[in-house]
Amino acid sequence: MNPYIQSILLGIVEGLTEFLPVSSTAHLRISEALMKISLDDPYWKMYTVVIQLGAILALCTLYLGRVVEFIRTFPTGESNDRNFFNHPLTLTFVAFCFTAGPAFLLHKWSEKNLGSLTVMALALLIGGILMWVVDIWASRREADTTDVEQMTFLQAVWIGLCQTLSAVFPGTSRSMSTIAAAQLANMDRPAALEFSFLLSIPTMVAATGWDLVKELHPSKAALASGLATHVEMTGERWGVLLVGMVVSFVVAFGVVEWFLLWVRKHGFTVFAIYRILLGIALLIWGAKYVI
Repeated sequence: MNPYIQSILLGIVEGLTEFLPVSSTAHLRISEALMKISLDDPYWKMYTVVIQLGAILALCTLYLGRVVEFIRTFPTGESNDRNFFNHPLTLTFVAFCFTAGPAFLLHKWSEKNLGSLTVMALALLIGGILMWVVDIWASRREADTTDVEQMTFLQAVWIGLCQTLSAVFPGTSRSMSTIAAAQLANMDRPAALEFSFLLSIPTMVAATGWDLVKELHPSKAALASGLATHVEMTGERWGVLLVGMVVSFVVAFGVVEWFLLWVRKHGFTVFAIYRILLGIALLIWGAKYVI
């Protein structure tokens, strides 16, 4: 199959799944396997991470007004009851730090799992069950936090640590881990979803930037030890990557608003069921591959 056509299809998959709690990484890797793309190919591993920047740019565009408002009201907040330590911008940075630290220390484990459909299948299955249970539990009680302006420092730390699971175990879903963690921290669905969106911006920008630099300019020590492989970027490869990012931007732009409306009315049950069914199917189907 032509690599540009592959990239268009993968861009659609990325745009559809990046902000849904179903794991865009797992869907990209499954799609690549169906297209007979080697899951161990260094270029396509890098592509799987970097293409997510297109969807994140779509979110930045949609949330620009909200982010500007946070910046304008820093550090006292919209209701003048916040301070430097509990303003949403600070809490987003705190959660990011508590994700980035453990994720950096465990990045070798993460890279190994990125080529395993079995790991992704188990993460989809277990994550789906967890999300379903948490959403049912959360829907039966009154949440204390109904807006990100009401969040606490400890809630941000907790959500950041839980997001590490998605960095280490592809298939967990960054969105699922942050939303479920927020609900466990007594936040309602809209607040959990908004903070998940806010946290995704620095997290994914850092992840895509780090992966791109690491693959294009690996250290000599990493190359010598066999822990890294230099990815040769040709004009065609840059073009394939750019096409995927543009397509994911356009598709994600339309998905975010729909997702917000759906969650407010129906919750996350349908996504949990989908994850469970996909995880089971992948455990059966993935057995055909050497992983």
